[in-house]
Amino acid sequence: MARLTSSGDTFFTRGCLLRGAAAFILVLALGVAGTPVRAQQIVADLSRHLVGITTGFVGTEVLLFGATDGQGDVVVVVRGPERREVVRRKARIGGIWINQQEMAFAGAPAFYAIAASKPVDDILSKRLRARHRIGIDYLELRAAKQVDEKPLAQFRAGLVRNKIRQGLYLDKPGKLTFLGSRLFRTKLYFPANVPTGTYTVKIFLVRQGGVVSAQTSPLLISKVGLGAEVYRFAHKYSILYGIIAILIALAAGWTAGVVFRKA
Repeated sequence: MARLTSSGDTFFTRGCLLRGAAAFILVLALGVAGTPVRAQQIVADLSRHLVGITTGFVGTEVLLFGATDGQGDVVVVVRGPERREVVRRKARIGGIWINQQEMAFAGAPAFYAIAASKPVDDILSKRLRARHRIGIDYLELRAAKQVDEKPLAQFRAGLVRNKIRQGLYLDKPGKLTFLGSRLFRTKLYFPANVPTGTYTVKIFLVRQGGVVSAQTSPLLISKVGLGAEVYRFAHKYSILYGIIAILIALAAGWTAGVVFRKA
């Protein structure tokens, strides 16, 4: 005999289903909310995120400090800002050295330095160093236009050599020290000729030869004070700045001539 279901039974059944679904969603939400969030494996920060360059700027140091959630090695990479770099090769013609060839690199970092708790070769493979661009040899320096591999390697070596000579590419890693087993610190040095712009400071936590965590902190290097105003004026009103510079030079020369003539 077939069972007849009334509209009241149907309403009761639907209500039970809705209440059951709501209870299931609530339990699921509580279960997700009750799941502990995994702590960051590495946390780091800079003593300051703005370096101001004044007329008396002779270079500066920025302290980087942080902590890990356990044993491991730390590698720090500082780079920036990216800009177009031109490398020229000179040749001696008729007793005079002139520019004979040149190659432009697009997006090359104007500054590059690393620091590590151990020699980088001992804690990271060449494959991982190339993947994370750790070390001058693993920088991605792309030519602005298509060129052959041999001249590219020669001009790339010239660019790196010039940057090292200027103190803008540090070929020797800085020392990063641990205070205990988890706290670490290092000093990042920026020379007097450091370019202005936005820098990135990337911190890697390495365990058993692999990168297990990373963090990036921004750093801004900018001109401040009277030097900044003169710099902005020179770039915004270059013609007027040139005329004023010539007038000042002429006035200084005339004044010096008058003083020495009287003497």
